[in-house]
Amino acid sequence: MNIIEFFESPEKEHWLEEIGKSDWRAAAFLVKNIKENTFDDYWGKGGKLFILTDVEKVAAFATLSPKDCIEDDSLSPWIGFVYTFPEYRGRRLMGTLIFHAIEEAKKQGAEKIYICTDHVGLYEKYGFTYMESRPDIWGEISRIYYQDI
Repeated sequence: MNIIEFFESPEKEHWLEEIGKSDWRAAAFLVKNIKENTFDDYWGKGGKLFILTDVEKVAAFATLSPKDCIEDDSLSPWIGFVYTFPEYRGRRLMGTLIFHAIEEAKKQGAEKIYICTDHVGLYEKYGFTYMESRPDIWGEISRIYYQDI
């Protein structure tokens, strides 16, 4: 398996089609953002989409971006859209992408990294600490986690 950065890939259409096979509603939203060129509008300029590939299939994906669904410019960067396809679950592939995103954030000079989610007990396994809950841009309560990096 390899990690590729979607926005640097010459096979963007293929990877979007593969991500679009997900049954996760947020994946469809991500694909729509990319196709409509609104990714930067939502997630900030310079965001990255990491794809863990299994030959020509997507095993998992995640973003690293300046913004996420919590409106607070003092919190940045964010790991978001973390998803593993069902047939690849149970192998801790999500951790592979999270650690890759953390390394990229370090290269960019970040001292902390954030994740917002409704999951409890998931990101703690990867070194994240619960910070607080806040309403997100859709009015739903999201849990904010952070990690010093």
